Amino acid sequence: MITWQGYDVPRLEQVRLQLSERRLRASGRLVTAGPGEQFSGSFEVSVGETGAVTRLLLRTATVSEERQISVSRSSEGIWLVDHGQGAERADFDGAVDVDVQFAVLFNAIPVRRLNLQREEGTHELPVVYVTLPDLSVQLVRQTYRTVTIEEDRSVVSFTHGDFTQDITYDESGLVLDYPRIAYRL
Repeated sequence: MITWQGYDVPRLEQVRLQLSERRLRASGRLVTAGPGEQFSGSFEVSVGETGAVTRLLLRTATVSEERQISVSRSSEGIWLVDHGQGAERADFDGAVDVDVQFAVLFNAIPVRRLNLQREEGTHELPVVYVTLPDLSVQLVRQTYRTVTIEEDRSVVSFTHGDFTQDITYDESGLVLDYPRIAYRL
């Protein structure tokens, strides 16, 4: 179990993980209680042997509504996005990663797949991006670049649009500190 706490916004993310070399199975919960945003979300994500996301199930709840989405990727690289009204097919420019807004765990997926916590590299990636709490899905470009590698931690620069942040990871490629967003308890 890993728990992250938000810096400026009252937010907690707790995840139960099963890890192997590149595989990852996780179920987690995110609770945000800020004055401008109050919602909870729960998710299950599976990452296969190649480090690519195979399935994401995500549910959110606000004061006024509940939503859910299923996002899965076939072995041929076709994504199915289902909000409960039937699945839509997309290739998302060959994306193999998913990022969920505010959820720190998802920044570990490409870092672990590319082994950036152990080997220097820079990668601009197409990413399936899911916003919270509305669960809209879009293709975005994100860049991950190794800054430093130490024995028990590394720093990887993350860029999404105009936003850039140096994130600290442990030796397994899991987030320790995401400045201004959340830190691991």
